[in-house]
Amino acid sequence: MGERDWPVAEIIGTERLLLEPLRVDHAEELAPLLDDPALHEYTGGSPAAPEQLRERYRRQAAGRSPDGGEGWLNWVVRHRDTGDAVGTVQATVRLDGDRPVAELAWVVVAPQQGRGYAGEAAAGMVGWLAEQGIAALVAHVHPDHRASARVAERLGLRATDELVDGEVRWAAP
Repeated sequence: MGERDWPVAEIIGTERLLLEPLRVDHAEELAPLLDDPALHEYTGGSPAAPEQLRERYRRQAAGRSPDGGEGWLNWVVRHRDTGDAVGTVQATVRLDGDRPVAELAWVVVAPQQGRGYAGEAAAGMVGWLAEQGIAALVAHVHPDHRASARVAERLGLRATDELVDGEVRWAAP
């Protein structure tokens, strides 16, 4: 897998969820759901205004960094039965030598937290990544964010001693 042939996000189904490839027009739907300071408690920053989210999604939906050195895979997570957006998952893929490595992230909107959606969505994404030949995984989790640590554990990642911007690096053993 070279710089020019990153995988393209596809629809992924899990038992309760559908992961839908991110589009710019998702910003209108997601902006009010993500407009919650509590979602930034462990990640920093603040909620994005709809126009900021549209611009972020425009960049992310391109599927790769401007220099082609990273593949950007982003999904909106929807509940299968209702179609409601419950969060997002993403994988930033880069090469470590010849080996593709995916850095994972997940967010579940506050009213939907505590139902296992982050773990289920992330596991679905990881399964899809494996089908694309991407098995090396990392994530960065705030040391006090137990729910995200449990998701990382579910994915088979283990906490390392490395801190990156105040977050613990998790990696496959």
